[in-house]
Amino acid sequence: MTIQEAIVARHSVRQYQDKPIEANVVERLNEEIALCNQEGKLHIQLVVNEPKAFSGSNAFTYGKFSGVSNYLAMVGPKGADEAIGYYGERLVLLAQTLGLNSCWVGLTFKKQPDQYRIADGEKLHCVIALGYGATQGVQHPMRPMETFIKVAFGQVGDTMVADQPDWFKQGVEAAMLAPTAVNQQKFEFELIDDHTVAARARFTLIGYGKMDLGIAKYHFEVAAGKENFVWV
Repeated sequence: MTIQEAIVARHSVRQYQDKPIEANVVERLNEEIALCNQEGKLHIQLVVNEPKAFSGSNAFTYGKFSGVSNYLAMVGPKGADEAIGYYGERLVLLAQTLGLNSCWVGLTFKKQPDQYRIADGEKLHCVIALGYGATQGVQHPMRPMETFIKVAFGQVGDTMVADQPDWFKQGVEAAMLAPTAVNQQKFEFELIDDHTVAARARFTLIGYGKMDLGIAKYHFEVAAGKENFVWV
């Protein structure tokens, strides 16, 4: 499975089998985590065989989890939300190619500070549940493509989409498949010129807008091809 195929195949999964992650898969994930931490100046850590974070009752009930004993602790500097989203999704999609399922988790878990390290100036932004899903999940509902594209005043609907180059449309289509907090999808893309793209987080009362933007930008890059554009 390629990363582009993983974008289509991957859905949020909250129920997992009682099955450990194989040693070679753990090794491959840790290799990629090291690269992501180096590039993004983050402190992401893989926690395995640790069921306490998702056990027992929790005040937050959105998305009931079961069988979770592995997760990515998304640790990084305060204010690094977009980088956390971008590199976290890079790891999520790699995990999908390795046969794992996943789910981004902002609230529905209990912190286990003895399982990961948080340095001065850092915080635990969220966690990402990992493992072998009881199911493969289902695709979240999506709005029309034009709602994710910002263009000049007066362009609307199908005409607006048709005017965009194929690589840009492919990028937006992949971004539409990105996981976001409660499926809010509060982001937009704008083609500034032939090879320059702006990506922005829209206002949200729920939060996680910058993190969601980072996730969507990684999807866009994979499908659009980094050789076709630069971010503004």
